[in-house]
Amino acid sequence: MIDLKRTITKNRVLKLSGLEPLVVTPESNFINVGERTNVAGSKKFLRLIKERKFEEALSVARHQVEGGAQIIDINMDDGLIDGKEAMVTYLNLVIAEPDIARVPIMIDSSKWEIIEAGLQVVQGKCIVNSISLKEGEAIFIQQATLIKRYGAAVIIMAFDEVGQADNYSRRCEIAQRSYVILTEQVNFPAEDIIFDLNIFPVATGMDEHRRNAIDFIEATRWVKQHLPYCSVSGGVSNVSFSFRGNNTVREAMHSVFLYHAINAGMNIGIVNPALLGVYDDIPKDLLQHVEDVILDRKNDATERLLDFADTVISTTKESTIDLSWRQEPLQDRITKALVKGIDQYIIEDVEEARLHNNETINVIEGNLMTGMNIVGDLFGNGKMFLPQVVKSARVMKKAVAYLEPFIEREKKEKREKNKEKEVLIADTVVSKILMATVKGDVHDIGKNIVSVVLACNNYEIIDLGVMVPPGKIIEEAKKHQVDIIGLSGLITPSLDEMVFLAKEMERQNFQVPLMIGGATTSKAHTAVKIDPQYSHAVVHVNDASRAVTIAGELLQKDKKVSYKSNLKNEYAIFRDQFVGRQRVKEYETIEAARKNKLEIDWSTSQIIKPNTLGVQIIDNFDIAILREYIDWSPFFRSWELHGKYPQILHDKIVGQQAKGLFEDADVLLEKIISEKLLQAKAVFGLFEANTINDDDIEITNRSSSIVANKSKGKTIFRTLRQQSKKAIGRPNIALADFVAPKETGLKDYMGCFCVSTGFGTKELAEKYENQNDDYNSIMVKALADRLAEAFAEYLHKQIRTKHWGYSADEKLSNVDLIKEHYKGIRPAPGYPACPDHLEKETIWELLNVKDNIGVELTSGLAMWPAASVSGYYFGNPEARYFGLGKIKMDQVKNFASRKNISEEKALKWLAPNIAD
Repeated sequence: MIDLKRTITKNRVLKLSGLEPLVVTPESNFINVGERTNVAGSKKFLRLIKERKFEEALSVARHQVEGGAQIIDINMDDGLIDGKEAMVTYLNLVIAEPDIARVPIMIDSSKWEIIEAGLQVVQGKCIVNSISLKEGEAIFIQQATLIKRYGAAVIIMAFDEVGQADNYSRRCEIAQRSYVILTEQVNFPAEDIIFDLNIFPVATGMDEHRRNAIDFIEATRWVKQHLPYCSVSGGVSNVSFSFRGNNTVREAMHSVFLYHAINAGMNIGIVNPALLGVYDDIPKDLLQHVEDVILDRKNDATERLLDFADTVISTTKESTIDLSWRQEPLQDRITKALVKGIDQYIIEDVEEARLHNNETINVIEGNLMTGMNIVGDLFGNGKMFLPQVVKSARVMKKAVAYLEPFIEREKKEKREKNKEKEVLIADTVVSKILMATVKGDVHDIGKNIVSVVLACNNYEIIDLGVMVPPGKIIEEAKKHQVDIIGLSGLITPSLDEMVFLAKEMERQNFQVPLMIGGATTSKAHTAVKIDPQYSHAVVHVNDASRAVTIAGELLQKDKKVSYKSNLKNEYAIFRDQFVGRQRVKEYETIEAARKNKLEIDWSTSQIIKPNTLGVQIIDNFDIAILREYIDWSPFFRSWELHGKYPQILHDKIVGQQAKGLFEDADVLLEKIISEKLLQAKAVFGLFEANTINDDDIEITNRSSSIVANKSKGKTIFRTLRQQSKKAIGRPNIALADFVAPKETGLKDYMGCFCVSTGFGTKELAEKYENQNDDYNSIMVKALADRLAEAFAEYLHKQIRTKHWGYSADEKLSNVDLIKEHYKGIRPAPGYPACPDHLEKETIWELLNVKDNIGVELTSGLAMWPAASVSGYYFGNPEARYFGLGKIKMDQVKNFASRKNISEEKALKWLAPNIAD
């Protein structure tokens, strides 16, 4: 066969996107594709699509994303379904749901017309699943050319005119032929090619099936070695088909197959997490039998596994404290303490190490860093998870704090002995990284996690905290001579602060790499807005596990220039493609969008007058009540453990760590409640309201029950309207549509609120930081955030059932509340339906939030304390959440005029939503 191996450049990697990017690099962990939105793979999904319950079918996709699927496979191939219409309808609904649309889509069909229909509506960069040579080269080239034009990646099935590849040589032959045609005739980007080399069952009893798994694995290895840049995928569950009903054996087969296939180069696949065990946890006897089958090591492997499978029964493990490791050698004990996050014995172990070293610094640079290097390797390889790493950092800090007095004493003694030839023990060169949450923003959980991970990899961290102005960042960076600056931000205005800082660094010719991170940041914004302003390296970091690799690349002297150059080229290409995609979308004028607004029949619509009008204050609320309202799933995501609560506690991959984290959180939460360490406060108001001028809501304050309210009389909330061109029958929605227009003569109502559980958070977190306990410091902030959301949920329930009373008979569980099964909505400024943060100022004026409960707005309109939530209340039965999407400049100018602000100010706050 021809050796097609070529020189590989770092930027030739698979790049996909939904609302968020997914970059598949050689260092990436295995990419899991969710399979339940496939009518052939899920009876529930098939039933919902057949019954045209598309909205309900969205929950299947949402569940997959919450469960950790990084891509969702959507298939509508069924004889009783109009596949093309179903695909378009479902995709249009998916892309309107930000929590689903954040991951890339895999458009899966055996019919080209369905694939192309999906390509015409899907957002971001998707994957086509699949095309092949089975109908000949002409059709293959035609379809690949169109896929390239649509900007998608593609899965190539190992299938040609002869049939499906079922052995090693046929897999390699078809893959090579497809690759040559795609790269040399179609000029298809090689990094956008994904081969499905056909995973077939093993242990079927048929001799010709014995090599099904090993042939796939070896063909994967050949493809990765000879066909540069491409990926390999497959449906893993096929391999264990012959053991349906015996989940223990199936789990082991999947784990063994994946272990060897991933090592050979398989990097994407459809895997059911419920049938996936941990390779290292498979009992040795079962492991041997399964590997004999998967790797075809014995002629009677199938018979031996079948016999052994009859003896496999589920076992339970007793939880016992194993202290046998305390008998191991010193370095092994220190490494074990760091890897497991055990701090009980670290002082006595490092003291023993200190007594065996001539200089105390050697304990840090030798014993401790040896252990931390292992922590870094395990984390980078996906064998450790973030909560463990933060616990490791706690052990490390405790050890270093103990050793520091000895180091200072030795430095002093050395100075006194030889002042002319002074050698400072602690002068080892360590790379410095400055970390800061930008001006106006108060959120720092993600920044602190990244700081801990970097510190664990021997970087010195200078943390400037939150709300740091650009001048301070540059001043401190120069003062400390840092090697990298890391910027974090959660709210939309933070993006502008990052752009401004990049411009200022360029103006001062300050050449230090920038790492960008935070919830609102993205590769798109970094490439399009920040990178052009700064001639030095700018790179977006989308999670903590990538920070160490990126920092290492930025600082390696022999690679720094090429890495920066590749990064600049990659972002330039991304910008061109991004701008091109933006131009394809069609938008209405604001006048046309208003004509297509949501029409509610106000003559029949139910309007309920609130039981209590005006402003009310809740002071020093009992946090214990909020415990049952907590949505724990986002808590685990903040620690980069992906999955839905409570199922995540039993997850085969992260369950053990999730359970430990949850137990720690429960202990700290109990301490917070019993010792009253945090305070919860709220202010809310319900008012007469009517829509005026299509997009504005006029609030009338008549009630004498208004407490400390500076804004009596009339208050106007300005809303924004969707402007993207809609399909016939679909409206361009604004929040104002959910309130009766003034010209109807009806008196309608709406409300707004602010809750906070953040009072005391800063002090408690700092207390743990002063004890070198980053783990509990981060835990406090994460719990405060969850309690704030729980308070918002609790208060909304009280509004619906008591204060407003339009759902007085509501009886919903916490699961129902989390799934938003209630009537009415509580959207928040800064979120998809109303991305304009400026309306927070109107809420603060109307409710007099600062004076009533002490929650303030920063210059960037972030709430302080950070663990706070604010928003609106809409009670109309037809009110629903939606995403504004992109808007045109005509609406921006109109908004500025209505709000009586300059166009420049409107542009600043609405920039991420402007399509022009």
